[in-house]
Parts: sequence; structure tokens; C-alpha cells
Amino acid sequence: MSTVPPQRTLAERIADLGQVREYSRRTVIFHEGDRSDLIYVVLSGRLEVFLADSEGREIVINEMGPGELFGEMSLDGNPRSASVVTSQPSRLSVVSPQAIRGLLATDADAAFELLVTVIRRTRNATRVAGSLALMDAYGRLSSLLLELARPVDGNLVIEDHPTQQWMADRIGASRVMVSRILTDMRVSRYIAIEKNRIIIFDGLPPSR
Repeated sequence: MSTVPPQRTLAERIADLGQVREYSRRTVIFHEGDRSDLIYVVLSGRLEVFLADSEGREIVINEMGPGELFGEMSLDGNPRSASVVTSQPSRLSVVSPQAIRGLLATDADAAFELLVTVIRRTRNATRVAGSLALMDAYGRLSSLLLELARPVDGNLVIEDHPTQQWMADRIGASRVMVSRILTDMRVSRYIAIEKNRIIIFDGLPPSR
């Protein structure tokens, strides 16, 4: 009996067009404002997409892992709209814009999939921007904790919870601010903090 091979993803097809490069942890792939026009596919490892203000404060707006592509926004010829750094040692396929254009010109399905990818990225960026504009640091941390938590025995639990610095980077606040908010949540009995997990009891207030 013959079997139909599984359809390859857009990221896999794009990865075949590039050269594989390895990057150590905390390597910046490109900075916001750069004029580079390469596209990348993550083969292994983890990366963070972040923005920084004039004072050097950073906020992580997305994370990426194997099978994801990034850098496609540069196809319009404009500078990079965000920075990307490896959070783990990573292997990437680095693809030229000419190779991408060749694929899109001959494969309508690939062009549509790339369009969908860009739409999803734009929606996520809009959601993040709205959250930052409408919530204070307390509300942003509450939203992040609820996003990370999973139901366990009637409570919401974050297993192997991330560091305060990681949470601070995600919500655009200082580590000291995150520490103060977590302490307030604990004293107010919204959460309990154990050695490697955070337990959320009855939901979290949106602001303070």
C-alpha cells in the first residue's frame, strides 16, 4: 500500500533554500533599525524578539522555537522593526531575499502561507501594544502569570516558574518592580510562591 508523504511546511521549504549557521546563547541576530534583509528559519534552540527604548529598557514581545521563521518583514525594504536575540544556543537556516522571492513567484501556496504568517505576527504585535498601553505593570504581570499558568487540583499553577528578570523583560518593567508586585500578590493571598512554582488561588486583579 502506497502512502502519501506528509506535506512539508512553509518553514521547511524556506529552510532548504538557506545556509545553516550556529549561534551561541545571547547572540543578537539583528537589531531594530538594521538594514539587513535576510530571512531566518529556526532549526533548533530558542530566540526572543524584543524592543528597546532610548534608555536601554527592553521588553520581549515574542519567543520562537524550531520550525518558526522570522525576518520576513524585511521583504518590503524597510529597516528591522524589532531586535532578535538567542536565548539558547541555536541553529538557523539563513535565506537570501532573492531565494524567497523565487519561491513565492513559483508557488502560490507558499505565498499565501507567508501572508498568513505576517497577519498573525501583526495581530500579536497589536495585542501586545494594546496590553502595554491599557495596563499598568501590575496588570501586565497578572496577564502574564495567567497566560503561563495551567490548572492543577482546582488552582492555576506555574511549574518551574521563570525568573523575575525574565518576567520583567516580558512586561517592560524592572526586576525590582516585578519583585514588589509578586510580594504584594503573595501578602494579599492572590498567590503562593514555592521553591519552583507559583500557585494562583482565585484569579488576579487587573491593576492595583
